[in-house]
Amino acid sequence: MKVAQLSKALAAGQSVRVLDVRTPGEFENQHIPGAYNVPLDQLAEHAPELRAVTGCEVVLVCQSGQRAQRAESLLRDAGMPGVHILEGGMAAWTKEDYPIRRTRARVSLERQVRIAAGTLVALGSVAALMATPLWALVPAVIGAGLVFAGITDTCGMGMLLAKLPYNRASSCDTVSIVRRFVAPDRNGLR
Repeated sequence: MKVAQLSKALAAGQSVRVLDVRTPGEFENQHIPGAYNVPLDQLAEHAPELRAVTGCEVVLVCQSGQRAQRAESLLRDAGMPGVHILEGGMAAWTKEDYPIRRTRARVSLERQVRIAAGTLVALGSVAALMATPLWALVPAVIGAGLVFAGITDTCGMGMLLAKLPYNRASSCDTVSIVRRFVAPDRNGLR
């Protein structure tokens, strides 16, 4: 689903539910108003409950669309119809300047990966020039990791950084979020 379509559907009060599969920290930083946050790493355990949503379309959101694709596959395998991906994710939503809600501003996970990788490469390079050439292994390993992340669309550094306390929300009760997501809305739709 394109961002303009979702914006129109939400503004018109259509039966659409937005399920954000990013980390709680990313969700707190910015999200689509009315979105529910069930992180991708917790989605599998809640897929049977989420399958109970009927009578509305579910739009999956992540930062760029990659995690939402994995979430779509997982939910479809669990038997959930009417699942769509927001094309371009939050990046496309914010680029079009649609409304967002911020709970707590944070540095995005993508930027944290670039900062950490750049820092490690710079420090490893300087140490290789100043101390011993063995330090050149640090930038080589980081470079290989970035190539692997690009090929597999899986970022190990990003997954590690997401586990840091800074990137965890102070109050993400996934069970109650799933209950609210599945509950019938005021029009009686599920």
